[in-house]
Amino acid sequence: MDLGSKLKEVRLTERLTQAEMCEITGVKMDTWKGYEYGRSKSVSSVELLKVTMHPRFKKYALWLVTDEVAPEVGQISPVIGQ
Repeated sequence: MDLGSKLKEVRLTERLTQAEMCEITGVKMDTWKGYEYGRSKSVSSVELLKVTMHPRFKKYALWLVTDEVAPEVGQISPVIGQ
């Protein structure tokens, strides 16, 4: 799964609209849509940090970057987190 799709999964798991996700993280709407719709082939490290460093989304950081989870330390995927 590409990173844009993973970001979308996080947003959907958290039951947020794109606008809400952008407001919470500070990522611009056009940028976010580019990630989700695959118009951007890569995700900026600055934008990724806005998501992974936010307290609400830190639990997905390991999965977003490595596809791995470590539930024993609170690192989950959106699927496991449901």
